[in-house]
Amino acid sequence: MAIIKKQKPRKKICVVGLDGVPYSMLLELARSGVMSTVARLLDIGHLHRMKASLPEISAVSWTNFMTGTNPGSHGIFGFTDFKPGTYDIRLPNFLDVKAETIWDRLGSRGLKSIVINQPSTYPARRINGVMVSGFVAVDLSRSVFPQSYFTALEQMGYQIDVDSGKVADNPSILWQEISKTMASHQKALNYFWEQDWDYFQFVITCTDRLHHFLWSAYEDKDHPYHQAFLDFYQQIDRIIAKVLNTFKKMNESEENFFLLSDHGFTGIVQEVYLNAWLAQNGYLSFSSPEPRTLNDISNRTVAFALDPNRIYLNLKKKFPRGRVDRSDRKELKQEIAEKLLKLEYEGRKVIRHVFKSEEIYDGKYTSRGPDLVVVSEPGFDLKGSIRKKEVFGRSYLQGMHTWDDAFFWSMEEHGPDLAIEDLAELIIKKVK
Repeated sequence: MAIIKKQKPRKKICVVGLDGVPYSMLLELARSGVMSTVARLLDIGHLHRMKASLPEISAVSWTNFMTGTNPGSHGIFGFTDFKPGTYDIRLPNFLDVKAETIWDRLGSRGLKSIVINQPSTYPARRINGVMVSGFVAVDLSRSVFPQSYFTALEQMGYQIDVDSGKVADNPSILWQEISKTMASHQKALNYFWEQDWDYFQFVITCTDRLHHFLWSAYEDKDHPYHQAFLDFYQQIDRIIAKVLNTFKKMNESEENFFLLSDHGFTGIVQEVYLNAWLAQNGYLSFSSPEPRTLNDISNRTVAFALDPNRIYLNLKKKFPRGRVDRSDRKELKQEIAEKLLKLEYEGRKVIRHVFKSEEIYDGKYTSRGPDLVVVSEPGFDLKGSIRKKEVFGRSYLQGMHTWDDAFFWSMEEHGPDLAIEDLAELIIKKVK
């Protein structure tokens, strides 16, 4: 009689993302008792300080995470990009991603993924499982795959994101918007958890919105919303506890559970308008005194910036009024970088590093990206506005992204020089 060997049940993977939560803050909230679940995880596992993408924004960083590559390979360099051969701006989306995602790779092995609120996955596309797109999704009906789940999400009042435009006009509604969004996302979490899956990912993005609008409520213990800020993070901690506990009830363990953020955060001292700096230093000029778009640059322009910190040379054969020969590219990049590194505000150094594209990108799409990516010192929020005349200024925003203060928690230790694009491979290896 033949003996049939029983196959071991396949191990599941669970990933929780906290958009814009810095390593330093998570550590402080855990140690102070605000996030007791995270504190326990820190005791039994490893919290890694991690580098985000360059630029350090969600559109790029989450794409680095889900593909395990950098923009030179996946083709996403920011929330905005140029239409090829023009100065016209377009908004890249999930269909523009040129590399396989974690879920594509798992799907090719017959494994099912459920992904809820992952930024930069709009419009939702086919995966083996379920996809609910996150920021910057604008239409719920195009944010769901398979479409058969749209009605369920609509009935639970699913709200994709905090309405940042409304909050900018009326900051008093921030907590209301956060509450509505979080409640609907938790309903979706509960609903989809009961489905069949091998990989489950749930991303919380209200963290990032809170930091942009009310970072001072974290830093200032006398702020009227300081306790509300801490209460919100206790809520996040309870969600993590609930997910982890139900995961363990499925006969799983912390070995296959992961926490991460896509970039860090800190308070803003000043916003820094790169195009104003380029204009004041003779690299950028416009044909109109009140330019509306980059189509208004003059043919004397040699460099310009896109949000938040990308500088492009006005190269011949790349842009319609290109002025820079490729043979001059290296020298010009070095010149701009050296000048930027000398920029100061009230005696404080503003720019920490200026990366050349070849230092940070590799892959067939590298030439589509910026020539330089500027990383500021904490507190100096780089912007690509073309309407600002002065280099320094302020807006209603209180918090800004940081590059090397993202975090990754896992049971295993993965060294001191972890980058977000390293995680896909680490996680996929856990699927036995």
